[in-house]
This record gives sequence, C-alpha cells and structure tokens, in this order.
Amino acid sequence: MPGSGSCVLVIAGETMGQGDPELGRRLLGNFLHALEAGRRFPDTICFYNEGVRLVVQGSPALQNLQTLEALGVRLLACRTCIEFYGLGDRVAVGTVGTMADIVAALFDAGSVIRL
Repeated sequence: MPGSGSCVLVIAGETMGQGDPELGRRLLGNFLHALEAGRRFPDTICFYNEGVRLVVQGSPALQNLQTLEALGVRLLACRTCIEFYGLGDRVAVGTVGTMADIVAALFDAGSVIRL
C-alpha cells in the first residue's frame, strides 16, 4: 500500500554514484554491508540495467545480497536485462521478474531510493 512505510531500493548499476568506477564499487559494497549490519531493510531491492550483474555468480555483492534475502528482503532482477547481458544461467540470488513486476514494486512502495 503506497505510503505504508514500505521502501524499495533501486540499483541500476554496479557502482554507487558517479566518478571513479573502483571507488563506486567499493561504496556500493560498503552500502550493502551497512544496510545488512544496520538492521533497517528495504522491502524490495530492484535491479535493472547493469545492476543485474550484482545478482550473479562471482559478484562481489553476492554474499551481502544472499544475507539480505535470507533476512526477508525481496530481490527482483529485470528479466530483459538478464537476457540482454546473457546472464540467465548465472543468477545466484533473488527472483528474475518482468518490468511489470518492477513497476508494481515501485508503485506499491511508500518510498523509493535509487542508488
């Protein structure tokens, strides 16, 4: 229900912020770790565009994402993006969904945070 306090986090890339890619990857890793440690979780994390690379085998964020999923956070990766990057056989965490699923998650959220 909109405004209910639910939160959706949107991750559209492998980095946090703009600038140096190495720093951006480190910042995103630190953010996911702090999210996990802080015990304040979004209801859903939506991944699209290059952000879907975080949910596959070998991702530096995989362990944090697996922990968040085990703690009840829904992880939703864009099917079109997974297919575009040829990652279908490497998805290691979360659910692969449609853009309609992502739209529903965004519109049902009380707040949306985009990294």
